[in-house]
Amino acid sequence: MSTKREKANYKKTLRACYLGFITQAIAANFAPLLFLKLHNDYKIPLGLIALIPTAFFFTQLLVDIFCAKFVDRIGYRLSIVASEVFSALGLICLAFLPELLPSAYAGIMISVVLYAVGSGLIEVLCSPIVEACPFENKEATMSLLHSFYCWGWVGVTLVSTLLFSLAGIDNWPYVACFWAIIPLYNIYNFATCPIERLVEEGKGMTILELFRTPLFWVAVVLMVCSGASELSMAQWASAFVESGLGFSKTVCDLAGPCLFGITMGICRVLYGKFGEKVDLSKFMIASGVLCLACYLMASLSKNPLAALTGCIICGFSVAIMWPGTLSISSKNIPAGGTAMFALLAMAGDLGGSIGPSTVGMISQKAGDRLQSGLFFGGIFPVLLVIFLVILKFMAKKAKN
Repeated sequence: MSTKREKANYKKTLRACYLGFITQAIAANFAPLLFLKLHNDYKIPLGLIALIPTAFFFTQLLVDIFCAKFVDRIGYRLSIVASEVFSALGLICLAFLPELLPSAYAGIMISVVLYAVGSGLIEVLCSPIVEACPFENKEATMSLLHSFYCWGWVGVTLVSTLLFSLAGIDNWPYVACFWAIIPLYNIYNFATCPIERLVEEGKGMTILELFRTPLFWVAVVLMVCSGASELSMAQWASAFVESGLGFSKTVCDLAGPCLFGITMGICRVLYGKFGEKVDLSKFMIASGVLCLACYLMASLSKNPLAALTGCIICGFSVAIMWPGTLSISSKNIPAGGTAMFALLAMAGDLGGSIGPSTVGMISQKAGDRLQSGLFFGGIFPVLLVIFLVILKFMAKKAKN
């Protein structure tokens, strides 16, 4: 390792990536807090409002595909700086475009696509940027990095709710501009921090080479199951708490998704602090078993508080799945490079789309019983555990 590399301030790189994940959490979770407000103020049908998160995640999927092909040519620094620019621009546009354009809905969708581009770039690039830094315990560092998405998720929900209460929900455009300060500040951080390449130029695996690697396909399944296990519960938690306990919508938003995000963040921080003492594969298998238990507790328990406890602990159980899969993949496919991280992010997003929609459809067919949908959702942690065992066997066989 060169002297220059040793002296580089990689802690600044880590801080920039922390703020990057907080920016992604803002992009993903701020607009949903406004859905009813946008529906009432601009007379936008709820069917069109429902397309907002669809547009967000579809844009992220397109960005994942783009990154797999072109980011190595463009360069990490330019791409990650662009992620913060797009994120800030999208949030600022959200505050003004609905009033400036003839169609408020068009203004909203343009804004969503802009910050979704930023969010997608962050999702793909922050993990390999940190993985390329010379930190001693990469797995623990990756877990701690991903915990900042959880804290951003909780923070944007709590702080936005507080600001709406103090300033009035009608002043939400100012709150959007307030959140844009974080990516605007982080432009400077990413422009000036040291950034290393994950693999040397020209030595990373191509997409076709990855497709020919059996371990990669196992990792893809793990990412799909990780995204599905996490978001099937996270996206339905508020509705489940509301229907099961009969609390107000505000209380349900705080008791469901917020506590889910808090336990998720706590697990990632704990693994970040003590992960070097734990075998990652065994920890992930144990997490998958705990996740299944949480789904069963939420779906089968006749006690509403026990069901709520299952929802909350589920956040802890899914925490290591996404960052853990990235760490295991990077360790077993060291030449995977940016293409691997981009395709795995796409697989995670795909799982995050398939899981909640499947839970919703099963619930509808069961007479709008969310418990039935969540019971079916338990299939995702089961598959995760099975494929973790397969991956462990394949990795051991490859070494021999």
